[in-house]
Amino acid sequence: MPATIVMGGQWGDEGKGKLTDSLAISADIVVRANGGANAGHTVKTDQGVFKLHLIPSGILNSDTTCLVGAGVVIDPRVVLDEMEALEARGISLARLRISERAHVVLPYHPILDRLEESDRLEGSIGTTLRGNGPAYSDKVARRGIRMVDLVDKTTLRYRLSRELPRWNRILTHVYGVDALILDELVNELREYGDRLRPYVGSIEPVIADALAEGKSLIVECAQGAMLDIDYGTYPFVTSSSTTAAGACQGAGIPPTSVERVLGVYKAYSTRVGAGPLPTELEDDTGQLIRERGNEYGTTTGRPRRTGWFDAVAARYVARLNGITDIALTLLDVFDVFESIEVCVGYEIDGERVETVPASAEALARAIPVYERLEGWRQSTVDARRPEDLPAEARAYLAFLERHIGVPISLVGVGPAREQLIPYAGASEALASPARA
Repeated sequence: MPATIVMGGQWGDEGKGKLTDSLAISADIVVRANGGANAGHTVKTDQGVFKLHLIPSGILNSDTTCLVGAGVVIDPRVVLDEMEALEARGISLARLRISERAHVVLPYHPILDRLEESDRLEGSIGTTLRGNGPAYSDKVARRGIRMVDLVDKTTLRYRLSRELPRWNRILTHVYGVDALILDELVNELREYGDRLRPYVGSIEPVIADALAEGKSLIVECAQGAMLDIDYGTYPFVTSSSTTAAGACQGAGIPPTSVERVLGVYKAYSTRVGAGPLPTELEDDTGQLIRERGNEYGTTTGRPRRTGWFDAVAARYVARLNGITDIALTLLDVFDVFESIEVCVGYEIDGERVETVPASAEALARAIPVYERLEGWRQSTVDARRPEDLPAEARAYLAFLERHIGVPISLVGVGPAREQLIPYAGASEALASPARA
């Protein structure tokens, strides 16, 4: 059976973990494709709430094999802490495998991340300071250390002895901080390698065999497409490729094996850190969205910036990634709203713009062009079928479908698995959504 990619359609935090967890119930394999411990997927099950950072969300399903792909950067301390926490709650890790080709976030990477971010002053990107950027920089510069090196004690020391002197010169001469000691670094990482060795191996043949046997495979992406290193709001982006194409690369999946690209969007917009968010609401409405949606970072706890749904950015992402259908989450956040606005265009320097400009500075100057729709002013959290949703809520969904150009197949009205409604799209009764 061909693969399904589950990717974020906005600036991350759309609820991809919940979608992956739900789809993994019937999947044989889930592969995490990109990012690192800067990502956070929150999943609510009958066992409680789980906050995952590096391990695929499918780990909560007992029959699903979970693989961490080569496109992920692994902080060994963080992944070990996460593994221990899962085992303490009765979750088996027997089905977990980590690609030996995945790169390692080394102890000096978070140090460099903090120093570099501080050096940017007012140009701060707002990173999570987990060291992912420096780790990906080392990967591209061919200075990185991979999981296959981490679990080999001889290779580990050799590689570190070559790379550490350069970083120590930068730490001491550029930033004026203490150098790291090779033996201490080697001993720390060897301990991590010993504990992780049983889980590290070649996952690419596992994926190839599964596809050849017609098994069900899900690719789980981190962050969102508007944070993609190539197509996002550069430089206010993450350090990996968060697109569908990047998912294939990071997971080791042939593009020809992908049948479905499920784009996960919130019913509104959020963003963590710096960078343009054209529809941002810095008022009581934005705070109401934040509180009703519990918009605080899974990884950092930082309050997320909030705003109305941006259909321009949503359409840009859908076209770029060939999104086949949409899962719209957190519709219930709008249950108390009398009216809802949707951005259908930008005005930049006096001109109407219908797509996302490459320049982050231009996007920061964008004035949203809004259309207003009626709210439904009643609870949707108990809805389990499309017909259970208020007519105005379905009108809102129909409006988004038309402006994005992609059908909505799933609608989330709460954090639990059962609060994900299979949705067939707009009916003929919703051809003209009510305007406020």
